[in-house]
Amino acid sequence: MSAQKDINVGRISGVFGVKGWLKVFSFTNPRENILSYSPWLLKKGSEARQLDVIDGSLHGKAVIALLDGVNDRDQAAGLIGWDIFITHNQLPETTEGEYYWSDLIGLKVETVEGVQLGVVDSLLETGANDVLVVQGGRERAIPFLQGQTIINIDLDAGSIIIDWDPEF
Repeated sequence: MSAQKDINVGRISGVFGVKGWLKVFSFTNPRENILSYSPWLLKKGSEARQLDVIDGSLHGKAVIALLDGVNDRDQAAGLIGWDIFITHNQLPETTEGEYYWSDLIGLKVETVEGVQLGVVDSLLETGANDVLVVQGGRERAIPFLQGQTIINIDLDAGSIIIDWDPEF
């Protein structure tokens, strides 16, 4: 597999109270899972800071967190808009046939006939199944159905083989 990259798991969206607590917009599912990762690597532009999560909880529909070294509302306000990253090795191990979305982004996609369609740009969660968004000559939305449209995923080779009509 290629070099590990940091994974964006959320963004600091506001302050909560006066003692340095932060409101967090979490990309994890469920939302409060973001609190199980520590430390967080906070990034904004070319700046980066690594901070430990001291405490946190689900507060209504929002996630709130207290970070080491953030002791008042002014310090917390200075972090609004910063993205929250973790490293890949902070994630639990997957079992055979399970993949993190971050592992699939950037993989080359080709059909069983060997037609190159492009690379995975993103994934979408839909009610029925997840969807690979593949960018190549054009954008394609391909259902992520292992054993049906998804024939093989080889993370080491950086490729996904699909059973899909390239004209669709």
